[in-house]
Amino acid sequence: MIAEREKIRLIVGLGNPGPEYKDTRHNAGFMVVDLLAAELGTGRWRACCRSLAAEAFWGGEKVVLAKPQTFMNRSGEAVAPLLRWYGLEPSGLLVVCDDLDLPLGRIRIRKKGGDGGHRGLKSVIAALGSGEFARLRVGIGRPGPEIDVVEWVLERFTAEEGPFVEESLVRAVRAVLVILETGIEEAMNRFNRRQG
Repeated sequence: MIAEREKIRLIVGLGNPGPEYKDTRHNAGFMVVDLLAAELGTGRWRACCRSLAAEAFWGGEKVVLAKPQTFMNRSGEAVAPLLRWYGLEPSGLLVVCDDLDLPLGRIRIRKKGGDGGHRGLKSVIAALGSGEFARLRVGIGRPGPEIDVVEWVLERFTAEEGPFVEESLVRAVRAVLVILETGIEEAMNRFNRRQG
């Protein structure tokens, strides 16, 4: 049984709003949350706290999915008000984002931590005054030295990368469902292992 304080009730995918950023590497968090919304059968997305939010029920309890509309580097300006609006502590939050330092196709779950150089996480930590929230990182791989990192994260995945991206997004959704069902520890044990 999961202790009440460990139950995740708000799942926030980080990304950039607008059609020009759709399906870019930096929007992996949005992609996971969109797939999760389809899996959970959420209601309509609606504007709330500078985000698009949708509600669903899992195990008889409400789960809120959100996509901040503040742009990545100001994600905290949406996440902190969302927590207040829904009356949650940071321990009830799971943030889903991309990760340059994870290979394409890999995901990693952590109970808490620093920003790891990710500006979206940095903004969330600053706004909450705490890194005491769970995060699920989706690997997008790091480019070679000849490619600018900022350009890289704002590019769309290539056709060749497609199968790896799809696999990691599906794994991420499965991992979130395990987190909701049995908790972070179980999800870390199952999904943080290196895949063949």
